[in-house]
Formats: sequence, C-alpha cells, structure tokens
Amino acid sequence: MNTAVTNAPAPAQPAIEPLRVTLVVGSNRHGRFGPVVADWLLDRLRDRDDLVAEVVDVADVDLPTSFEPTPEATAALAGVTPKLARADAFVILTPEYNHSFPAGLKNLVDWHFGEWRAKPVALVSYGGLAGGLRAVEHLRQVLAELHAVTVRDTVSFHNAGASFDDAGALHDPSGPDAAAKTMLDQLVWWGRALREARAKTPYAG
Repeated sequence: MNTAVTNAPAPAQPAIEPLRVTLVVGSNRHGRFGPVVADWLLDRLRDRDDLVAEVVDVADVDLPTSFEPTPEATAALAGVTPKLARADAFVILTPEYNHSFPAGLKNLVDWHFGEWRAKPVALVSYGGLAGGLRAVEHLRQVLAELHAVTVRDTVSFHNAGASFDDAGALHDPSGPDAAAKTMLDQLVWWGRALREARAKTPYAG
C-alpha cells in the first residue's frame, strides 16, 4: 500500500507581544544632564520592535517624603503609578550624587512596592570618573528588597558631559550602542520569562 507523503507547512508561531518598558529618569536636580542621556536611551528603545516605551520623569512627579497620602500625593500617584504597574520591565537612568543615587528617585521607588515585584530592571548611569556605577550598585540592593530582578549588564557614561556634543549626539556612539544592545537583549529575555511566569503563577515571594 502506497502512502502519500505531504510536506505540510509548519504551523505559524504566534507573534510575541512586545514588552512594555517604562524608562524612569531619576534626576530632578537643577541643570541636570539626565534629559540628554534619556533622549539617547529612548532612541535605542524605540529602535527595537520587541519593546514599547513610556517615560516616568522624577522631575515631573511631586511626591512628599513623608509618605502621607495627601490629595496632592494622590494626584501625583495617579499620573505615575499606572505607568509602573503596566510595565513588563523597567530601565532606570540615574546620576551619582555623593556615591549614591538621587533622593527623588529613592522617594519614587519607596512610594511603590507591588509595581516592581517579579519584573526585570536595566540600569543606566552617568557621572564623572565613576560613571555613576556606585549609584547602580546601591540601586541593585534596593530593587532586590522589592523583589525586582536587575539585569547583569549596564550602560554607564564616564565624564558624561564630554561624551555628547551640543546637539545631544554622542561623539563616538559605537561603544554605548553596543552596550545598550547587550543590556536590552538581557532585559527582553528576562522580561518575557517573568511575564510568562507571572501569567502562569502569581508571584507570592
């Protein structure tokens, strides 16, 4: 008996929904350099079809340090908390002030808890000789306490002001662009894995 063999096409793989990533701009200091780095970073995020980005800028969020749920605090949270809650992943951009990250960024982090849980965070820093890396290491400790997962690779700008021209373009983008790709590839891997895990089993850590 002859059996016909048909080469049926393989079933199409379902499209993977892009990750929602929230970029947190962590400085509200007068004369800050952060927006220059943030614009470069947003371009890297928007170049990718596996990420959809939105921004939370600490400078635009007026939260008291008392953690009192005043009407003003409630109004500020209404604008920022949904952007954190719906994110699958985060990129936090921080300068380094006195060997750590800014108070405004810490205040934003501390006003939230569940929004960070079981989600990955990529860290980008800028500063002088240290490039903000001491701020990054402090952030890793804080985010671990909140059950977030920080990705291994970072992007750091040493002597950041000299790295960009007056139009906000990097003098030599090759190194930072390569570092950003590695970091974002890791963020996407963790973001997809943790999104799937949270969908299957609510995180109860």
